[in-house]
Amino acid sequence: MSCLHRKDLGLLALRIGTGGVLMAHGAQKLFGWFGGHGLDGTAKGMEAMGFVPGRQSALAAGLGEAGGGALLVLGLATPAAGAAAAGTMVGAVAVHQPNGFFGQKGGYEYPAFLGLSAAALGVAGAGRYSLDHLTRHRLDRGLYVALAFAASAAAAISVVGRRVVPAPPVATPAAPAARAASPSAPTPDDVPTAVQERVVDDGSDA
Repeated sequence: MSCLHRKDLGLLALRIGTGGVLMAHGAQKLFGWFGGHGLDGTAKGMEAMGFVPGRQSALAAGLGEAGGGALLVLGLATPAAGAAAAGTMVGAVAVHQPNGFFGQKGGYEYPAFLGLSAAALGVAGAGRYSLDHLTRHRLDRGLYVALAFAASAAAAISVVGRRVVPAPPVATPAAPAARAASPSAPTPDDVPTAVQERVVDDGSDA
């Protein structure tokens, strides 16, 4: 097998893997498939994360993932597909960034990897086994790469820049306030351990 064919097969595998994952996430947002919340639920989540208006933000994210992912799988308009998906992932990275890098701590590792993979495909092209190749790269020229990524970067900067970061919840010291209002009321520290265990058992059986 020639080096050229190996490269094209590798690009096909990367397109199917990256594009397929993006399509699944987009379908969760748009249609509620694969355990997703659909457009209405995603819109509420977007507003809670500071992206307003929520419905338009949910629609844009869903289309960027599902549409960009589908085009990557097909290998059609690859620069636009990769740029759209990468731009969408910038918003996801911004949400997870306060948690650090690694995914097990809620960090931005996963969306960053998806975004970089999509961007790499947008720059490299889809390879021989693609609709771009069949259409003689009419939608995959060098100028389109620059235009697509410039537009995606501008859109991502605008969206993230207008994001209203939610303030962390303020914990209210309910127990001390309650004790001050009723000094004679016992607190959990005043109740014997055996009684607490019995109350927990009774409550779990209800």
